[in-house]
Amino acid sequence: MTQHETSDITQAVLDRLAADADPRFKQIITAVVRHAHALARDVDLKPDEWMAAIQFLTRVGQTCDDKRQEFILLSDTLGISMLVVQLEQARRSLADKNARAKPTEATVQGPFYWAGAPELPLGTDIGKGMPGDPAYYSGRVTDTQGKAIARCCLDVWSGDGEGEYDMQKGPDAGMRLRARFFTDGDGSYRFWSIKPSFYPVPDDGPVGDMLRAMGRHPNRPGHIHMKVYRDGYVPLTTHLFPTDSPYLESDAVFGVRDSLIIPFARHDGGRAPDGRVMERPYHTARYDFVLAPAA
Repeated sequence: MTQHETSDITQAVLDRLAADADPRFKQIITAVVRHAHALARDVDLKPDEWMAAIQFLTRVGQTCDDKRQEFILLSDTLGISMLVVQLEQARRSLADKNARAKPTEATVQGPFYWAGAPELPLGTDIGKGMPGDPAYYSGRVTDTQGKAIARCCLDVWSGDGEGEYDMQKGPDAGMRLRARFFTDGDGSYRFWSIKPSFYPVPDDGPVGDMLRAMGRHPNRPGHIHMKVYRDGYVPLTTHLFPTDSPYLESDAVFGVRDSLIIPFARHDGGRAPDGRVMERPYHTARYDFVLAPAA
């Protein structure tokens, strides 16, 4: 088949698009068709290779369940999730031309978010009894003009000190290391959890096979997740990374941003910032979040 004939196939698909199709859908699907067809031509794709790709995507879908999202993992490990996050934040920042401070940088949500975490009082220890070193988190939430945002929600979650999330511990584990906190009147927040540890993304499925074929490791640096939101502001999904974590330079999902890497100061026990007396070493981490106003 000639190059002209293969080009005719691409145009034939595009010609089937209805004239009154949604304009944005039409723009996206046109690009999908053009790029997918161009890829097939570029690598001279063989039928068995395309069937292998179809079978791979089928396995990705079959691996998904109510607590595991292999398609999100695929998107994350190919860098698509992070690219979309960056595009969205760049788009939002253009609308906030009077900002005195830059909004906190966003990063990927990841496959382990679980909606409906309990609302707990500020200062609660959500890491009690869990593997890992205790860590006290504190800071403020303000807008881009420096104004405190009261009653702002911080929906936090992380793996434990062994790098496992509650979702990976079986059907009876329930929610662990998750909570929703609401800021004080001055925008401040505080809670106890653990210092996050690095861990591998699930690599026992098709995405793991892909990473091995690419010669890549599956590891993410230690991090704690936060969704920070309140009506009237652009919601933020982000992480905080300890400065001493391995894999900061080679995060399997490309989610590290320099502004989110912070020190976790180590203390040899004693009185913690909230007055609690610690009989074992613990860490403190402070970070101030900045939210952009909604357009």
